[in-house]
Amino acid sequence: MASIRPSPEQLKQLRELGAATVYEAQGAKGALDHGMKPIDPGVRLAGPAFTVDCRPADNLMLHYAVSKAQPGDVLVVDAKAFMEAGPWGDVLTLQAMHLGIAGLVINGCVRDANLIIELGFPVFCRGLSIKGTGKNQPGRVDVPVTIGDAVIRPGDIVLGDRDGVVVVPHNELESVIASSLAREEKESGQRQAIEQGVLTVELLGLTEALRRLGLQ
Repeated sequence: MASIRPSPEQLKQLRELGAATVYEAQGAKGALDHGMKPIDPGVRLAGPAFTVDCRPADNLMLHYAVSKAQPGDVLVVDAKAFMEAGPWGDVLTLQAMHLGIAGLVINGCVRDANLIIELGFPVFCRGLSIKGTGKNQPGRVDVPVTIGDAVIRPGDIVLGDRDGVVVVPHNELESVIASSLAREEKESGQRQAIEQGVLTVELLGLTEALRRLGLQ
């Protein structure tokens, strides 16, 4: 894992900026695919990734990962997008919260969703499955994992909200925050202009593109 962890202020800034803004500001990269969504749309998640590569329908490595992660970490689990088992549920949620883990992003399903939402633990996943799992298969932790076309390395910063999940390389965090703040300031100016009657066609310089299509 990266030796330099993000500060509480940096994580607060990311949560306030939001996943979509950060994704665009870092060059439209790092987004997990659209299937990864929060089970509670109101949650916001930000923290360094503690990565887990595990077998479908087996959660042995999840129990191991919870015991090894640091407070503030986000567990990022590649469960191979398997939809017919819920390797994460209420017991692991309670354990993770007790240890100060910030949340879970899992390429697969979870169960016990109502209790997880009531506890306020941020979980992003592909769906829900009531089916249980084994506790037998090997796996790996603290290694790069891939979800969709996004590669998540140990220590990369994971940001999630209702829109989805984006990953910020840990060595680009400061520059990405700066770019995101600049983008937010620009969009704030655009919103003010819209309130004053300016059209988005003018704001975004779309007149020529529309003219080429014969739309005037």
